[in-house]
Amino acid sequence: MSKELILWADDEIDLLRPHILFLQNKGFEIVTVTNGRDALDAITQQNFDLIILDENMPGISGLEALQEIKIQQPNVPVIMITKSEEENIMNQAIGSEIADYLIKPVNPMQILLSIKKNLHSVDLVEQKVTGDYRQQFMNISMQIDQAATIDDWYEIYNTLVRWELTIASAGSNMEDMLLTQKNDANNAFCKFVKRNYEKWLTADEHPLRSNEIFKTHVMPLLDAGEKVCFVVIDNFRLDQWKTISPLLSDYFNVDSEQLYTTILPTATQYARNAIFSGLMPVDIERMFPDLWVDEDSEEGKNVNEAPLVQTILDRYRRKVHFSYNKVNDSNAGERLLRNFKSLANFDLNVLVLNFVDMLSHARTESKMIRELANTDGAYRSLTESWFRNGYALELFKLMARDGYKVVLTTDHGTVRVNNAIKVIGEKNTNTNLRYKLGRNLNYNPKQVFEIKQPKRYGLPSPNVSTTYIFATNRDFYAYPNNYNYYVQYYTDTFQHGGISMEEMLVPLVTLSAK
Repeated sequence: MSKELILWADDEIDLLRPHILFLQNKGFEIVTVTNGRDALDAITQQNFDLIILDENMPGISGLEALQEIKIQQPNVPVIMITKSEEENIMNQAIGSEIADYLIKPVNPMQILLSIKKNLHSVDLVEQKVTGDYRQQFMNISMQIDQAATIDDWYEIYNTLVRWELTIASAGSNMEDMLLTQKNDANNAFCKFVKRNYEKWLTADEHPLRSNEIFKTHVMPLLDAGEKVCFVVIDNFRLDQWKTISPLLSDYFNVDSEQLYTTILPTATQYARNAIFSGLMPVDIERMFPDLWVDEDSEEGKNVNEAPLVQTILDRYRRKVHFSYNKVNDSNAGERLLRNFKSLANFDLNVLVLNFVDMLSHARTESKMIRELANTDGAYRSLTESWFRNGYALELFKLMARDGYKVVLTTDHGTVRVNNAIKVIGEKNTNTNLRYKLGRNLNYNPKQVFEIKQPKRYGLPSPNVSTTYIFATNRDFYAYPNNYNYYVQYYTDTFQHGGISMEEMLVPLVTLSAK
């Protein structure tokens, strides 16, 4: 293995011989020069792994040499060393994207630490993350085995997502091990939901559900006289929230951050309508039949969201003037930015951002998007890129500027599926791959969560004998006709509607402007 090559430019280089010998004994090869001109000549002749540059040298100064170095070798880390503590010099150096800034006198260990930080940090972080996750693996497995409450599952899912992001960031080789543990956790979580879901709908103690979000997190802010933006990002998972949250840290304080449990099916027609109405789907159908859209209707399933918001305000006797905006593409986002000042005319502004849901569907239908989002990490990256570079971040900046309280959540998450299950249904059976409902569904009961009395689960029953079935973990439904084609087409696509931590345990965040 070749030694890493370091260029050290300092007009007092002879006084630094002990430092150089120390670094050479640590396995580095050091090339020394005494001025900026020789440093620039050296980088035209050799490729260096790192450059140490004295700021105050005769002739070409360190700062002047740094500008040329960044042109010729922009990716080489540069450590600037100076006797000066003047802030303007420090600002110039940092503004030139140096890797580190040290003030003389420096000792050999300082130099070594800075070199390791810039040349070996990736390997060191990977080793540390790998070791730490191996140590935690058994503890997490024990938590999964012993989980008895929804709070236990919130903690487990938070832990798994934290490790997922840490391992991805470190480039660790623990991804397969973590995926296996996530699958084990999802299997246990799905059994937990099967055992408890029905009683959650009637018990006094139950997880916070979709139909309770408005009452518990939006109304108290309105009652306190706050200007509120209620933002629902469709199909938005916990790992995606953790990815974009750093982008908001300069503009918002996080007042609260938690998970809540979506209702079944984890699909827009049910979960989002429950959020906006404050009702379970069966109650929406009963109380507001003109606002409920059946599965077999050709009408859009979420066309009545604004009227549903009005129903909950009326039911709780809140005279709240609100706006409703759904953003389906960048053009709509740009229009909302241009007209943002008009939101000040309302006590409450409800905003639905549909990009992530569109990305999920495009991931299924577009070969190019499949290539771009071929892993969960790539899926997060695309979400982060949309949020950072499109209208979304600018929208949140405007909310912060104008002092809004922001309640940010989603209707459901999504899971990457990889295991097909055969289902046979009538011609008008719904097309969702994670849940089905109908009169004559043919399936293996051991492979699904089945509901034969929908009203006991808060669900409409289009027919007397309607049955709902839900896929669990990473399963998806496929019909026997053209079975192999559909298995190949849908494997590793992102789907929602069923039971998994990714779909059911979703973020709910309250933000206040800084």
